[in-house]
Amino acid sequence: MMFAEALAAVGVDNPAGVYWSARSALVHRPEDIAIFNGIFVAYWGGIPSGLVWRPPQEEVSISMETDDPDATEGDMEQGPDGDDTITVTYSSTETLRHKDFAAYSNEELEQSRRLMEQMRFGGPSRPSRRRRPISRGSAVLDMRRTVRLALKAGGEPMRLARTTPGKRPRRIVLLLDVSGSMESYASALMRFLHATVAGRTRVEAFALGTRLTRLTRELSSRDPDRALAAVGEAVADWSGGTRLGDGLRVFNDEWGCRGMARGAVVVILSDGWDRGEPSEMDEQMGRLHRVAHRVVWVNPLKASPGYQPLARGMAAALPHVDEFLEGHSLDSLETLAGLILDPDRSRAHIGRR
Repeated sequence: MMFAEALAAVGVDNPAGVYWSARSALVHRPEDIAIFNGIFVAYWGGIPSGLVWRPPQEEVSISMETDDPDATEGDMEQGPDGDDTITVTYSSTETLRHKDFAAYSNEELEQSRRLMEQMRFGGPSRPSRRRRPISRGSAVLDMRRTVRLALKAGGEPMRLARTTPGKRPRRIVLLLDVSGSMESYASALMRFLHATVAGRTRVEAFALGTRLTRLTRELSSRDPDRALAAVGEAVADWSGGTRLGDGLRVFNDEWGCRGMARGAVVVILSDGWDRGEPSEMDEQMGRLHRVAHRVVWVNPLKASPGYQPLARGMAAALPHVDEFLEGHSLDSLETLAGLILDPDRSRAHIGRR
């Protein structure tokens, strides 16, 4: 920018001015003047400079380090003693964090489960009918506690007890599509459901396919192998068809609108492919949206280049969705966990209608 400003002042028709402007702005070391002269002549005069600059050659040893706990020192070559060694750290965890679940191997799927267990699911809170004591602030006077304290002080009300409305965590309801179109992602997302149910209170989990299956009890086990084995026995329509609208209707009739979804954060993990009528999906999503605190839709296909929500089920559901997120990798699930923990951290906010 300094060179451009200098050219505007001296003009490009002044060769000496152009040379000294470029040299003053671009050259900062005396040893670079000879290289600059050759390049300047080659560029402005079309004359080959004859200069071929090569960086100084130095022999170095490279040592690879990995964050794999199973790696041993024998797996990595060490440089000769006394040589300068550059240590390059390779993080398999960071690579796995951005990798698509559809490309996971069985070993990577197991490693992702351990990473999901490290996520924290605090979740938002809601006002409770129970009140809690508070020492100061604009709170309501607690007459019963004030009288009890006065009796301890000989009948004199020396301290005024106050209370404020308490808070309790909002319920989180997770609905996972286990149909054939979600086969590449359902296994990894089921591990996410287990980490959420086992790591937080007031969480409900369901599987959506040709039928609706409640999985809260199966996923409540701290042992992931036992939990996933129980899920495999409970879900009879894994990798089958999908009728999202009918499944949501059953959920609304039997659980959601009766109280489970009222004031809750409802998370639907699905690609939006539905064999049912779009009108059914629109009606049931509208019912769910009216009772829930927030509706979040997690679609693994959203990360695909040029993705458009053109599937009939997805198009019908989207107007009733508050947050529309990706769900194809660990990084996207961390975004989801952060959104559940703090709604202001959303990276794909749609907003309520």
